[in-house]
Amino acid sequence: MSNPTMPKHVAIIMDGNGRWAKKKGMLRTIGHKYGVESVRTSVRFCRAQKIQSLTMFAFSSENWLRPPTEVRTLMELFHFVLGKEVKKLHKNDVRLRVIGDTSRFDSRLVAKIAEAEELTRNNQSLNLNIAANYGGKWEVVNACQSIIEKCKAGEMSPNELTEEMFFQQTTLADQDEVDLLIRTGGDMRVSNFLLWHIAYAELYFTETLWPDFGENEFMSAIEEFSSRQRRYGRIAEQVDDN
Repeated sequence: MSNPTMPKHVAIIMDGNGRWAKKKGMLRTIGHKYGVESVRTSVRFCRAQKIQSLTMFAFSSENWLRPPTEVRTLMELFHFVLGKEVKKLHKNDVRLRVIGDTSRFDSRLVAKIAEAEELTRNNQSLNLNIAANYGGKWEVVNACQSIIEKCKAGEMSPNELTEEMFFQQTTLADQDEVDLLIRTGGDMRVSNFLLWHIAYAELYFTETLWPDFGENEFMSAIEEFSSRQRRYGRIAEQVDDN
């Protein structure tokens, strides 16, 4: 039985790699490599706490605007991580999925993503979703386009559309909506991340830069989440009665 005070689905905006590196006199790009260890730590933590889904913002659709050297480093890092980490994820019963518009990636990376998703597709201990070339607005538009096509094909009519039907066209339709959104690095915004899925999420912001985000910081976020009363439009007394 799941713990009612434990989130089922956690999403993380992994921010601060570049600033972490600059503080240490390193190139910004080096910070992304150190950030990979925090990803490993977060995956281990979620498995240990029996959290069902972890969605991590690795590369937004706006990140293409960053310096070309940094974009190249991130693409190379995707290649490296997919090559090195997928077998470990599979061994630990983690299902990997990449969400976002992968059409802009090179064919070799697209093939690696497909192989990784196929290898891990039946794993059940944790859903690990990596958002790459992802934007929340892109996802909403993508879902709308899918619904329009269904209407054109006569599979549904516009006046039949419900929130649940819309949700079924999103990238994470087979998973619970996000309970807890964590953002590291000090900024307090959602940056076009999972706009549909975080409608009722609890938000947790920390000054900690991503490479320094370890199990203790993750547990602090969980404890803060557990202390909050989630009312979903009701008043406190109604929640207490339930």
